Amino acid sequence: MSRLDLLERRDVIVALLSEGGPLSATELSDRLGVSVQTVRADLRDLDQAGLVQRRNGRVQLRNRTENIGYHPRVGIAWQDKQRIATVVRGLIPDGARLALGTGTTVEHCARFLAGHRDLFVATNSIHAVSALQNAPGIAVAMAGGTVRMRDLDLVGATALEFFAGYRMDFAIFSCGGLTPGGEVLDYDIDEVMARRAIAGCAATRILVADGGKMGLDLACRHGRLSDHDIVVTTAPLPDRVMRECAGRGTRVLVA
Repeated sequence: MSRLDLLERRDVIVALLSEGGPLSATELSDRLGVSVQTVRADLRDLDQAGLVQRRNGRVQLRNRTENIGYHPRVGIAWQDKQRIATVVRGLIPDGARLALGTGTTVEHCARFLAGHRDLFVATNSIHAVSALQNAPGIAVAMAGGTVRMRDLDLVGATALEFFAGYRMDFAIFSCGGLTPGGEVLDYDIDEVMARRAIAGCAATRILVADGGKMGLDLACRHGRLSDHDIVVTTAPLPDRVMRECAGRGTRVLVA
């Protein structure tokens, strides 16, 4: 089995648990058309990644007060992130000035932008810098401060001051979660403040969010989808949220 098949199946498991609540391995096996043993192997890995928990023969999504480690997140909603990155690539011209935030979806966007020429990038994400290493003619400014070793990024007062010193064409940043009512959420206030600083330094604010962000119940508010210039997502948004975005001039691009 290819890695892509494996990632697709685990994305489907997370989606089924998000939509339908707790399920047994047998129920997941029936829905996916694979053996119970295969599902149990998937669930062990998802449990170790901090995404699900198993109780009394059933499995459910784990309620999280902080995001899981960076490496397990890279493979989650992998195809969604690839589609989002493809859309973002088409929005950014050569020679643009970009502020890039943190997270795996933004890292995917950075990799897809590595074929652009003469970009100027300001970022607080070491992963984004690595993804853009071979971009032709690129110049990169990196935020200072203390590195969060788990995610290889920088948040806090120094990062906020860093972004305040720039005037960028585009800001590309993600979030921790979305509500069906159109609120944008995050795990802690430091991440909210960092993303606001990134958004505040650019003429065009682009929020990227994969479908797995919908319905996550997180503590910190980042604003509303309609606060952004462009939203690129694979999440199904209710009609009322789409109308609100249209009324405030927010372009919603479904990847």
